[in-house]
Amino acid sequence: MAVEKQLLERIGGKKRRLDKLRPFPREALARLRENMLVSLTYNTNAIEGNSLTLQETRLIIEEGLTIGGKTLREHLEAINQVPALEAIESEARKKDELLSEAFVSYLHAIVFNGISKKYAGNYRDQNVRISGSGFTPPSFHEVPSLMHGFISEVNGKRNKMHVLELSALVHFRLVHIHPFIDGNGRAARLLMNLILLKSGYPITVIQRADRKQYYRTLEQAHSRNMAPFENFVARSVERSLDLYLEALEPGRTKDEEFVSLSQAAAHCDYTQEYLSLLARKGRLDAVKIGRNWKTTRKALREYLKSLMR
Repeated sequence: MAVEKQLLERIGGKKRRLDKLRPFPREALARLRENMLVSLTYNTNAIEGNSLTLQETRLIIEEGLTIGGKTLREHLEAINQVPALEAIESEARKKDELLSEAFVSYLHAIVFNGISKKYAGNYRDQNVRISGSGFTPPSFHEVPSLMHGFISEVNGKRNKMHVLELSALVHFRLVHIHPFIDGNGRAARLLMNLILLKSGYPITVIQRADRKQYYRTLEQAHSRNMAPFENFVARSVERSLDLYLEALEPGRTKDEEFVSLSQAAAHCDYTQEYLSLLARKGRLDAVKIGRNWKTTRKALREYLKSLMR
Protein backbone atom coordinates (compact mmCIF):
# COMPACT_ATOMS: atom_id res chain seq x y z
CA MET A 1 0.00 0.00 0.00
CA ALA A 2 1.63 3.23 -1.16
CA VAL A 3 -0.65 5.66 0.72
CA GLU A 4 1.27 7.17 3.64
CA LYS A 5 0.45 5.43 6.92
CA GLN A 6 -0.47 8.62 8.80
CA LEU A 7 -2.80 9.75 6.00
CA LEU A 8 -4.39 6.30 5.74
CA GLU A 9 -5.03 6.18 9.49
CA ARG A 10 -6.63 9.65 9.45
CA ILE A 11 -8.91 8.69 6.56
CA GLY A 12 -9.88 5.45 8.30
CA GLY A 13 -10.78 7.36 11.46
CA LYS A 14 -12.86 9.92 9.57
CA LYS A 15 -14.64 7.22 7.59
CA ARG A 16 -15.59 5.46 10.84
CA ARG A 17 -16.88 8.75 12.27
CA LEU A 18 -18.97 9.32 9.13
CA ASP A 19 -20.37 5.78 9.22
CA LYS A 20 -21.51 6.30 12.81
CA LEU A 21 -23.71 9.18 11.63
CA ARG A 22 -25.73 6.98 9.25
CA PRO A 23 -28.51 7.25 8.31
CA PHE A 24 -27.81 10.86 7.38
CA PRO A 25 -30.51 13.53 7.76
CA ARG A 26 -32.30 13.61 4.41
CA GLU A 27 -32.31 17.40 3.95
CA ALA A 28 -28.67 17.83 4.95
CA LEU A 29 -27.64 15.02 2.62
CA ALA A 30 -29.62 16.53 -0.28
CA ARG A 31 -27.86 19.90 0.20
CA LEU A 32 -24.47 18.21 0.36
CA ARG A 33 -25.14 16.20 -2.79
CA GLU A 34 -26.32 19.30 -4.66
CA ASN A 35 -23.20 21.23 -3.70
CA MET A 36 -20.91 18.31 -4.52
CA LEU A 37 -22.59 17.83 -7.92
CA VAL A 38 -21.93 21.46 -8.84
CA SER A 39 -18.38 21.29 -7.47
CA LEU A 40 -17.65 18.00 -9.27
CA THR A 41 -19.05 19.35 -12.54
CA TYR A 42 -17.21 22.65 -12.39
CA ASN A 43 -13.85 21.20 -11.37
CA THR A 44 -13.82 18.14 -13.66
CA ASN A 45 -14.67 20.33 -16.66
CA ALA A 46 -12.35 23.19 -15.69
CA ILE A 47 -9.43 20.73 -15.50
CA GLU A 48 -10.09 19.96 -19.18
CA GLY A 49 -10.28 23.63 -20.21
CA ASN A 50 -14.00 24.44 -19.91
CA SER A 51 -14.28 28.19 -19.19
CA LEU A 52 -17.55 28.13 -17.20
CA THR A 53 -17.18 29.57 -13.71
CA LEU A 54 -18.49 27.80 -10.61
CA GLN A 55 -21.47 30.17 -10.45
CA GLU A 56 -22.22 29.76 -14.17
CA THR A 57 -22.08 25.98 -13.75
CA ARG A 58 -24.55 26.21 -10.86
CA LEU A 59 -26.96 28.33 -12.95
CA ILE A 60 -26.86 25.86 -15.85
CA ILE A 61 -27.44 22.82 -13.63
CA GLU A 62 -29.93 24.22 -11.13
CA GLU A 63 -31.76 26.87 -13.17
CA GLY A 64 -31.37 25.53 -16.71
CA LEU A 65 -30.02 28.89 -17.87
CA THR A 66 -27.89 29.55 -20.94
CA ILE A 67 -24.74 31.59 -20.37
CA GLY A 68 -23.94 34.19 -23.02
CA GLY A 69 -20.56 33.91 -24.69
CA LYS A 70 -20.12 30.23 -23.80
CA THR A 71 -20.16 27.46 -26.40
CA LEU A 72 -22.78 24.76 -26.77
CA ARG A 73 -20.15 22.16 -25.92
CA GLU A 74 -19.33 23.89 -22.64
CA HIS A 75 -23.01 23.85 -21.71
CA LEU A 76 -23.33 20.17 -22.64
CA GLU A 77 -20.25 19.25 -20.62
CA ALA A 78 -21.99 20.74 -17.56
CA ILE A 79 -25.46 19.32 -18.26
CA ASN A 80 -24.17 15.79 -18.95
CA GLN A 81 -22.54 15.47 -15.53
CA VAL A 82 -25.95 15.28 -13.85
CA PRO A 83 -27.08 11.98 -15.46
CA ALA A 84 -23.47 10.71 -15.29
CA LEU A 85 -23.43 11.13 -11.51
CA GLU A 86 -26.87 9.52 -11.27
CA ALA A 87 -25.53 6.57 -13.28
CA ILE A 88 -22.61 5.90 -10.94
CA GLU A 89 -24.81 6.38 -7.86
CA SER A 90 -27.24 3.81 -9.24
CA GLU A 91 -24.41 1.43 -10.10
CA ALA A 92 -22.82 1.90 -6.66
CA ARG A 93 -26.00 0.62 -4.99
CA LYS A 94 -25.37 -2.74 -6.68
CA LYS A 95 -22.71 -3.64 -4.13
CA ASP A 96 -21.69 -6.96 -5.67
CA GLU A 97 -21.91 -5.88 -9.31
CA LEU A 98 -18.65 -6.28 -11.21
CA LEU A 99 -17.31 -3.47 -13.36
CA SER A 100 -17.97 -4.07 -17.06
CA GLU A 101 -16.77 -2.65 -20.35
CA ALA A 102 -20.43 -2.03 -21.21
CA PHE A 103 -20.84 0.26 -18.20
CA VAL A 104 -17.62 2.17 -18.96
CA SER A 105 -18.84 2.78 -22.53
CA TYR A 106 -22.32 3.69 -21.26
CA LEU A 107 -20.83 6.22 -18.85
CA HIS A 108 -18.71 7.79 -21.59
CA ALA A 109 -21.78 7.95 -23.85
CA ILE A 110 -23.54 10.02 -21.18
CA VAL A 111 -20.55 12.34 -20.76
CA PHE A 112 -20.30 12.82 -24.54
CA ASN A 113 -24.04 12.99 -25.25
CA GLY A 114 -24.73 15.66 -27.86
CA ILE A 115 -21.03 16.41 -28.26
CA SER A 116 -20.10 13.65 -30.71
CA LYS A 117 -22.56 11.10 -32.05
CA LYS A 118 -19.74 9.11 -33.64
CA TYR A 119 -17.49 8.82 -30.60
CA ALA A 120 -19.90 8.87 -27.63
CA GLY A 121 -19.35 5.53 -25.88
CA ASN A 122 -17.17 4.15 -28.69
CA TYR A 123 -13.46 3.36 -28.54
CA ARG A 124 -11.17 5.55 -30.60
CA ASP A 125 -10.30 4.60 -34.17
CA GLN A 126 -7.08 6.61 -34.39
CA ASN A 127 -3.91 7.22 -32.42
CA VAL A 128 -3.76 10.24 -30.11
CA ARG A 129 -1.22 12.30 -28.20
CA ILE A 130 -1.76 14.04 -24.86
CA SER A 131 -0.84 17.71 -25.01
CA GLY A 132 1.92 18.62 -22.56
CA SER A 133 2.64 15.00 -21.60
CA GLY A 134 5.66 12.86 -22.34
CA PHE A 135 3.41 9.81 -22.36
CA THR A 136 1.97 8.47 -25.62
CA PRO A 137 -1.18 6.33 -25.26
CA PRO A 138 -1.12 2.88 -26.87
CA SER A 139 -2.19 2.30 -30.47
CA PHE A 140 -5.93 2.29 -31.04
CA HIS A 141 -5.56 -1.28 -32.31
CA GLU A 142 -4.60 -2.35 -28.77
CA VAL A 143 -7.49 -0.62 -26.99
CA PRO A 144 -10.07 -3.48 -27.05
CA SER A 145 -7.67 -6.05 -25.58
CA LEU A 146 -6.26 -3.54 -23.07
CA MET A 147 -9.76 -2.62 -21.89
CA HIS A 148 -10.63 -6.30 -21.50
CA GLY A 149 -7.51 -6.77 -19.38
CA PHE A 150 -8.27 -3.61 -17.40
CA ILE A 151 -11.75 -4.83 -16.45
CA SER A 152 -10.42 -8.26 -15.48
CA GLU A 153 -7.67 -6.69 -13.35
CA VAL A 154 -10.05 -4.37 -11.49
CA ASN A 155 -12.59 -7.09 -10.77
CA GLY A 156 -9.84 -9.47 -9.69
CA LYS A 157 -8.35 -6.96 -7.24
CA ARG A 158 -11.49 -5.41 -5.80
CA ASN A 159 -11.43 -7.53 -2.63
CA LYS A 160 -7.64 -7.64 -2.40
CA MET A 161 -6.75 -3.92 -2.43
CA HIS A 162 -7.70 -1.06 -0.13
CA VAL A 163 -10.47 0.96 -1.76
CA LEU A 164 -8.26 4.08 -1.92
CA GLU A 165 -5.63 2.15 -3.84
CA LEU A 166 -8.23 0.55 -6.11
CA SER A 167 -9.95 3.86 -6.91
CA ALA A 168 -6.60 5.39 -7.87
CA LEU A 169 -5.75 2.32 -9.98
CA VAL A 170 -9.08 2.48 -11.86
CA HIS A 171 -8.60 6.17 -12.53
CA PHE A 172 -5.02 5.76 -13.72
CA ARG A 173 -5.56 2.67 -15.87
CA LEU A 174 -8.37 4.28 -17.86
CA VAL A 175 -6.33 7.43 -18.48
CA HIS A 176 -3.30 5.30 -19.38
CA ILE A 177 -5.19 3.22 -21.96
CA HIS A 178 -6.99 6.37 -23.18
CA PRO A 179 -9.70 4.30 -24.89
CA PHE A 180 -11.80 7.23 -26.11
CA ILE A 181 -10.97 10.02 -28.52
CA ASP A 182 -11.84 12.55 -25.78
CA GLY A 183 -13.43 12.62 -22.34
CA ASN A 184 -11.08 10.03 -20.80
CA GLY A 185 -10.28 12.20 -17.78
CA ARG A 186 -13.93 12.88 -17.01
CA ALA A 187 -14.81 9.20 -17.33
CA ALA A 188 -11.84 8.23 -15.14
CA ARG A 189 -12.84 10.62 -12.36
CA LEU A 190 -16.39 9.27 -12.45
CA LEU A 191 -15.18 5.65 -12.29
CA MET A 192 -12.91 6.56 -9.37
CA ASN A 193 -16.01 7.86 -7.59
CA LEU A 194 -17.95 4.71 -8.43
CA ILE A 195 -15.34 2.61 -6.60
CA LEU A 196 -15.42 4.99 -3.61
CA LEU A 197 -19.23 5.19 -3.46
CA LYS A 198 -19.52 1.38 -3.44
CA SER A 199 -17.53 1.38 -0.18
CA GLY A 200 -19.53 4.18 1.41
CA TYR A 201 -17.13 7.06 0.78
CA PRO A 202 -18.58 10.44 -0.23
CA ILE A 203 -18.30 11.98 -3.68
CA THR A 204 -14.69 13.06 -4.16
CA VAL A 205 -13.71 16.08 -6.22
CA ILE A 206 -10.30 16.65 -7.79
CA GLN A 207 -10.04 20.41 -7.76
CA ARG A 208 -9.06 22.66 -10.62
CA ALA A 209 -6.70 24.45 -8.21
CA ASP A 210 -4.73 21.18 -7.92
CA ARG A 211 -4.54 20.67 -11.70
CA LYS A 212 -0.74 20.92 -11.91
CA GLN A 213 -0.19 18.44 -9.09
CA TYR A 214 -2.84 16.15 -10.55
CA TYR A 215 -1.13 16.02 -13.93
CA ARG A 216 2.32 15.77 -12.38
CA THR A 217 1.39 12.73 -10.29
CA LEU A 218 -0.36 11.12 -13.27
CA GLU A 219 2.82 11.64 -15.29
CA GLN A 220 4.78 9.86 -12.54
CA ALA A 221 2.25 7.01 -12.62
CA HIS A 222 2.78 6.67 -16.39
CA SER A 223 6.45 6.13 -15.48
CA ARG A 224 5.43 3.31 -13.08
CA ASN A 225 5.59 5.32 -9.88
CA MET A 226 2.03 5.09 -8.55
CA ALA A 227 2.72 6.30 -4.99
CA PRO A 228 2.41 10.08 -5.63
CA PHE A 229 -0.88 9.62 -7.50
CA GLU A 230 -2.33 7.27 -4.86
CA ASN A 231 -1.49 9.79 -2.14
CA PHE A 232 -2.97 12.62 -4.24
CA VAL A 233 -6.25 10.70 -4.60
CA ALA A 234 -6.23 9.84 -0.89
CA ARG A 235 -5.86 13.51 0.07
CA SER A 236 -8.77 14.36 -2.24
CA VAL A 237 -10.87 11.70 -0.50
CA GLU A 238 -9.90 13.09 2.90
CA ARG A 239 -11.05 16.54 1.80
CA SER A 240 -14.51 15.18 0.98
CA LEU A 241 -14.69 13.36 4.30
CA ASP A 242 -13.84 16.63 6.06
CA LEU A 243 -16.58 18.49 4.21
CA TYR A 244 -19.19 15.83 4.99
CA LEU A 245 -18.19 15.63 8.64
CA GLU A 246 -18.29 19.41 9.00
CA ALA A 247 -21.84 19.44 7.61
CA LEU A 248 -23.21 16.33 9.34
CA GLU A 249 -21.36 15.91 12.63
CA PRO A 250 -23.22 17.54 15.52
CA GLY A 251 -21.64 19.31 18.48
CA ARG A 252 -18.27 20.19 16.97
CA THR A 253 -16.14 22.03 19.51
CA LYS A 254 -14.23 25.23 18.82
CA ASP A 255 -11.06 23.14 18.61
CA GLU A 256 -12.65 21.15 15.75
CA GLU A 257 -13.71 24.17 13.67
CA PHE A 258 -11.67 24.98 10.56
CA VAL A 259 -9.26 27.92 10.79
CA SER A 260 -6.87 29.39 8.24
CA LEU A 261 -3.22 28.39 8.40
CA SER A 262 -2.31 31.95 9.38
CA GLN A 263 -4.60 31.58 12.41
CA ALA A 264 -3.14 28.15 13.18
CA ALA A 265 0.40 29.55 12.98
CA ALA A 266 -0.45 31.88 15.86
CA HIS A 267 -0.79 28.80 18.09
CA CYS A 268 2.61 27.24 17.35
CA ASP A 269 6.20 28.05 16.43
CA TYR A 270 5.72 27.26 12.73
CA THR A 271 5.09 29.77 9.96
CA GLN A 272 2.03 29.71 7.73
CA GLU A 273 4.27 28.63 4.84
CA TYR A 274 5.62 25.64 6.75
CA LEU A 275 2.13 24.58 7.82
CA SER A 276 1.12 24.81 4.15
CA LEU A 277 3.98 22.46 3.26
CA LEU A 278 2.87 19.99 5.95
CA ALA A 279 -0.71 20.16 4.65
CA ARG A 280 0.35 19.55 1.03
CA LYS A 281 2.42 16.54 2.09
CA GLY A 282 -0.49 15.13 4.10
CA ARG A 283 1.38 15.31 7.42
CA LEU A 284 -0.95 17.90 8.91
CA ASP A 285 -4.66 17.08 8.93
CA ALA A 286 -5.96 19.90 6.72
CA VAL A 287 -8.52 20.51 3.99
CA LYS A 288 -8.14 22.62 0.87
CA ILE A 289 -11.15 24.84 0.22
CA GLY A 290 -10.71 26.65 -3.08
CA ARG A 291 -7.05 27.65 -3.11
CA ASN A 292 -6.69 27.94 0.67
CA TRP A 293 -5.74 25.29 3.19
CA LYS A 294 -7.57 25.11 6.50
CA THR A 295 -6.97 23.01 9.57
CA THR A 296 -8.25 22.78 13.14
CA ARG A 297 -6.59 23.58 16.44
CA LYS A 298 -7.15 19.95 17.41
CA ALA A 299 -5.36 18.70 14.27
CA LEU A 300 -2.43 21.04 14.93
CA ARG A 301 -2.20 19.87 18.53
CA GLU A 302 -2.21 16.22 17.46
CA TYR A 303 0.53 16.88 14.90
CA LEU A 304 2.71 18.53 17.56
CA LYS A 305 2.10 15.58 19.92
CA SER A 306 3.13 13.15 17.18
CA LEU A 307 6.52 14.89 16.95
CA MET A 308 7.12 14.30 20.66
CA ARG A 309 6.19 10.62 20.27
